Amino acid sequence: MGIEWRLKPEDMARIRFAFSPMWELVASLRTLQDPARQALHLPWIKAVRPRLAGLDLAELLALVPADGYLADFLTPPPDTPLPDFAAELDRVRRADPERARHEAGLLSGPLDRFKADPAAGVRRVADALEAYWEACFAEYWPRVYGLLERDVLRRSRLLAQGGAHALFSSLDPAVVWTGDRLLIDRPWCTTEGLHGDGLVLLPSAFYWPSVAVMTAPYQSMLVYPVQGVGTLWEQGPPPAPDALAALIGRTRAQILLALAEPATTSALARRIALTPGAVSQHLGVLTGSGLTVGLRDGKRVLYRRTSVGDSLACA
Repeated sequence: MGIEWRLKPEDMARIRFAFSPMWELVASLRTLQDPARQALHLPWIKAVRPRLAGLDLAELLALVPADGYLADFLTPPPDTPLPDFAAELDRVRRADPERARHEAGLLSGPLDRFKADPAAGVRRVADALEAYWEACFAEYWPRVYGLLERDVLRRSRLLAQGGAHALFSSLDPAVVWTGDRLLIDRPWCTTEGLHGDGLVLLPSAFYWPSVAVMTAPYQSMLVYPVQGVGTLWEQGPPPAPDALAALIGRTRAQILLALAEPATTSALARRIALTPGAVSQHLGVLTGSGLTVGLRDGKRVLYRRTSVGDSLACA
């Protein structure tokens, strides 16, 4: 039992990574229903559970049961590498009602009202997602985003250095690359090619430790467990060692330590709990001192430690 995707050269050329706040939000509904499945998220569960009393999530939870299939129209594959929640919510609001009715019919929950008028049901569910995001998830998204961003940077380097084999073998034991086929150990069976629009690779903290897939009529997408999820709810960055802090200042020492993985200024700002402007000023000093260097990646500038910076941080 499992999924077998045949990847042509043009499919390989269209592999891309993306983040999805909507996917994390929807997956977190399963975490709330079955906390024992993901005990590592207990700090978040304890923080948000008191806020659930004012939300009507009954219909949404029926579309996202604790296990098995969940309605795909809630989690359309991202159409940009960095979608924001508002854009993804708009895509859910514009979901095809008949497609949503069909997907609701694959579930056994109390969804008669939804199936009777799927257009109105989609609107209600989108409103519920928005209310749930504002009450329970928006303030935590920067922390989740930082973890996902570090994972994508790591995997992108693997793909550049070792090709498809290095990338796919790093994702999860359930994912196997044979050279022209991607085998995914999932409890349903299909053998097909991709659909000419490439493959989206999506790291996830709240679907961890499982893998998930989407396919036609949606763009093919593989969701894999993010690395380092055990650090997600640690409070802030690690304290800077006293000797390093005395040498270059405590904040700059924290930034240098946080650059164990390359990061953008905005990602560092979230990681260190400073404004992007303040982080930019400190990076200017660190770069001018030869401890960090900025490298342009498309529209972004990624900062990493130099060999001198590595020596200081590791010491």
